[in-house]
Amino acid sequence: MNTSIVRRPKPRATISDVARLAGVSISTVSRVINDTAPVSEDVEQRVRQAAEMLSYTPHAAARNLAVRKTYMIGLLLPELGNNFFAPLLRGVENAVRPTEYQLLVHASLRSLEDAPWRRSSIGEHNADGMLVFVNSTDEEELLRNYQREFPMVLLFFSGPRSANIPHIGFDNASGLRQVVEHLVTVHGRRQIAFLRGPVGNFDSDEREMAFCQTLERLGVAWRPELIVRGHYTSVGGESAIQALLDRGIAFDAVFTGDDEAATGVMAALRRANLRIPEDVAMIGFDDLPFAGYLNPPLTTIQAPVERAGFLAATKLLSILAGEIPEIATRLPVELVIRQSCGCRR
Repeated sequence: MNTSIVRRPKPRATISDVARLAGVSISTVSRVINDTAPVSEDVEQRVRQAAEMLSYTPHAAARNLAVRKTYMIGLLLPELGNNFFAPLLRGVENAVRPTEYQLLVHASLRSLEDAPWRRSSIGEHNADGMLVFVNSTDEEELLRNYQREFPMVLLFFSGPRSANIPHIGFDNASGLRQVVEHLVTVHGRRQIAFLRGPVGNFDSDEREMAFCQTLERLGVAWRPELIVRGHYTSVGGESAIQALLDRGIAFDAVFTGDDEAATGVMAALRRANLRIPEDVAMIGFDDLPFAGYLNPPLTTIQAPVERAGFLAATKLLSILAGEIPEIATRLPVELVIRQSCGCRR
C-alpha cells in the first residue's frame, strides 16, 4: 500500500493578497508594480515589502495589459522559403535582441495575384509595432493600421500615397543603370531580357523603369517582348526564359531580377545548350551568399539586405520610443563583377 502523501502546491500569491498585506487598494498595487502612476514613498515601500514577503510575481499578460504593451514587434512577410529572407531576418533580429522586445514573425502566404486577402494575424492586439515586407498585405489593411496610429515601417515599398509611413529600400535606379551600362558598354550586349518580380512589387517596377530609361540613353531600343515575369523565384526564372526560347525570341543577355531567379535562368539556358556567358550574359540582384558559388559565378548587384532589416527594425524601435525618424531611407547598391557577365575575374 502506498502511504506517500501527495502535497498540493502552495497557492500562488495574488495581487489581492499583496493589497491586503500592504493595507492599500488593488489599483495602488498595480500602479506600483507597473510603474504607471506616482505614489508616496511610504506606500511604495509597503507594497514592495508585501510583494517580497509573499513572493508575488505579476502575471506577464496581465502586466502587459495594464500598461497597454505587448513587448512584441511583428514582422509580416509574404513567405519564408526564399533565400532573401535569411539575411533580412538576421538583421531584424540583431536590432531587436538587445532590447526588451521579442520578435513575432508571420507569413501571409498570399500574393497580390490572389484574392481575397486574409486579415493579418499581427496587429495592435498582439504587437506594439510591425515591420511590413512588400506584397505581404494589401493597401486597405495598411490604411486601417495607419489611421489607428499603429506604428509601422515598410520594407521595400513606400505604401499608399495618402499615408506617410516610414519605409526603407534600395537605390534600384542606380543598380539598374550599372547593370545596363556594363552589359552594353563593356560587353556589347544589346538584346537584354528583363525579368520582372511579383505583380505589384515596388522594387521590380523601379528597376524596370531605370532599365528602359538607361537603354534609351545609350541609344539601344528596348523590346517589350523581352520584358517577362520571373517572380523572383528559381521556378519563375526558369519558366520565363523557357517561354522566350519556345517563342524563338532572340536575346544575348538577361537581367535575372534577383539571384534566386538566376538559378532557374541558368538551368533553362543549359537545357537549350546555350553557354554562359559566351552566348548569353547574366547579371542578378542582391548578392546573396550562394551567388559567388554558381557556375559560372554570378555577376550581381550587391544590396545590403541584412543592413536593411537592421535599420528597419531600428527605425521602428525609435518610433516606439517616441522619436520621429526620417520617412524614406534608400541604401546604396554596387555592381559586383564575377564571370556570368563575360568578365574574366
